[in-house]
Amino acid sequence: MSRMLLILSILALAACQASPPSAEALLAQTSKAVADTARPEADRGLDPMRKPAEVLAFFEIKPGMQVLDVFAGGGYYTEILSHLVGPGGSVTLYNNNPWDNFVNKQVGERLAGNRLPNVTQLTAPPAALATLEDRYDAAIFILGMHDIYYEDPANSWPAIDVPAFLGDIAALVKPGGVLGIIDHNAAAGTDPALVGKSIHRIDPAVIIRDVEAAGFALEASSDLLRNPDDDLTGLVFSEALRWQSDRSVLRFRKL
Repeated sequence: MSRMLLILSILALAACQASPPSAEALLAQTSKAVADTARPEADRGLDPMRKPAEVLAFFEIKPGMQVLDVFAGGGYYTEILSHLVGPGGSVTLYNNNPWDNFVNKQVGERLAGNRLPNVTQLTAPPAALATLEDRYDAAIFILGMHDIYYEDPANSWPAIDVPAFLGDIAALVKPGGVLGIIDHNAAAGTDPALVGKSIHRIDPAVIIRDVEAAGFALEASSDLLRNPDDDLTGLVFSEALRWQSDRSVLRFRKL
């Protein structure tokens, strides 16, 4: 009998250790990463409007993960992810060439002196993702999905094959992995090519449709960054809307 009790105790302990962390534990981990004093002051000034601890907890990003930051821009989220996943994890800061031309000075300063040693910078055309051999536990796509639907030659922004690009992201995420997306909301039924280029927004139904077609399932959405006072028609970079737009926060699971 004592041997059986011992076996049951061991199995119970193993089950506890294998169970996923609670929402409270996830938030404690992400809050610790956000509170890291090594983060630039300019980044920390944006935290109240961007709520990164709550967002990354909702996306279920944990220490030790390998994470792909798609169209990472200057690396605001990349840096937080670096502190969150720790030395046992890694982060790939990915921008295409037009994005890199816009933010390369900021990214260079962020990564200077190997200050984020678990971060790898990748600058490549979207089609190049199909050649990568890395596999990720999670990917995030923050405020950039609206940009893949339009072409803007005057500003050196190329046409992107949306199904192929999203399919390549799906191929890089391990089965059961997470894709977390945030974007500025446009009115229902609007053309993503038009509102993406003109006001940098997207109908969230378009995101869900195309990401699910790529091999993910929508698992949950959050109201963390919703703003019911935004009428969904204004340019998101305007003074009135900067970091105040109505934004969707969506968690997808790789099938």
